[in-house]
Amino acid sequence: MNMNSILKGLFAFILIIIAFTKAHAQNPVIQTKYTADPAPLVYHDTVFLYTSHDEDDAFGFKMQNWLLYTSTDMVNWTEHGEIASLKDFKWVPYDNGAWAPQCVQRNGKFYLYCPMPNGVGIGVLVADSPYGPFKDPIGKPLVKQNNQDIDPTVLIDDDGQAYLYWGNPNLFYVKLNQDMISYSGEIIKDPSIAKVEGKPDAFHYQEGPWAFKRKGKYYMAYASTCCPEGIGYAMSDNPTGPWVYKGSIMDGDKRSSGNHPGIVDYKGNSYLFGFNYNIMKQTMAKHYERRSICIEKITYNADGTIQQLPFWSVAGVKQLVKLNPYTRVEAETIAYSEGLKTEKTTEWERNISWNKGNKIADRLYVSSINNGDYLKVQGVDLSSGVSSVEVNVAALHGGKIEIHVDQLNGPLLGSINIDRSGEGDLFKTITTPVRSMTGTHDLYFVFKGEKDLFYFDWWKFNKKL
Repeated sequence: MNMNSILKGLFAFILIIIAFTKAHAQNPVIQTKYTADPAPLVYHDTVFLYTSHDEDDAFGFKMQNWLLYTSTDMVNWTEHGEIASLKDFKWVPYDNGAWAPQCVQRNGKFYLYCPMPNGVGIGVLVADSPYGPFKDPIGKPLVKQNNQDIDPTVLIDDDGQAYLYWGNPNLFYVKLNQDMISYSGEIIKDPSIAKVEGKPDAFHYQEGPWAFKRKGKYYMAYASTCCPEGIGYAMSDNPTGPWVYKGSIMDGDKRSSGNHPGIVDYKGNSYLFGFNYNIMKQTMAKHYERRSICIEKITYNADGTIQQLPFWSVAGVKQLVKLNPYTRVEAETIAYSEGLKTEKTTEWERNISWNKGNKIADRLYVSSINNGDYLKVQGVDLSSGVSSVEVNVAALHGGKIEIHVDQLNGPLLGSINIDRSGEGDLFKTITTPVRSMTGTHDLYFVFKGEKDLFYFDWWKFNKKL
């Protein structure tokens, strides 16, 4: 046996050993931005995750827009950037207050319900696609009562009647009309969950309601008992109650002052979305409102009650399907990353006056790439073999991408040199041979160089012929 055969055998053995250590993603699931108030929507075969957005320099709440992420495997999440902002509501008097949203689908339209604090009201935006663009169809608040008008959630019952719920520290609801942008009847303060002075607070309701129906039972999950907030829930046989308190899905924990539930069923599993402060705590000793979304799998008992979870795990949830590397994969498709951000720029046709509006597209890409930063994609299906990799980048100072297998310092699959030549801010595609490999693996794109290395737009593997 020659040395090459020995090395190949050793390489394959290492990959087998490493493969046994893989199972889960990692919480928090979004690392390139601070995200909170998760609002998952299952549409066709995809989870659309709408989020509020804590700015990087937030001390208290600094929230100006709403973001969108998608996944088909619950592990690798693709960012789509800002899908709406306070600027979309001409009647909003400030630029800080884009709080917890929810998006629902009905009759081919997508309705994004957005709360603005301090008594400004709850607005609604409408789009023909879950990706937007979203527009304000009524030019005024849908609901405007008082300072309790925050955190909307919508349930569309089997008979077609839709209900809008919201409120802090009480729960309110109203029946929406078929158009989903108006309502009929009176706004009701829910009597079973309502706080009554001098009486025990049996439900521990605080804010962030999430209404849904499952197997004939109605559920109201919510942020409970501030602070720290846990996640409690109640059940009912009717969408308007009376509600019966069923306990805690997740107890409050001193590691996270707040929480906010979103719950969906997807591909035979049930998932709880919420948030913690782990990304912020990696660099900050003090507490700031810079939150990060997490996911856990939940289990229902035979009677419909929900088994209690511990506080957000690091492991997170298991991957549902493998990732296809032979089609273009956006660089902002990430299972986990460190040190990276994302940016969006608008591109224009050259030699054409900008005032004619000749926009090509908005390009979203990974930025803030410095030495030692990395991104991980999980469960990449290389069963057809690989011969080369293509990456689309814009060299700033230049550097290198090392692709490691199954661990951050795992075996090297390939290395791409990115030299700055000519106009460094222009995107170009580089094709580089890689080591032959098959099987399913986690891939780590590790960046080497000094600082401000390049922008990273997308990647794709080519099959071995």
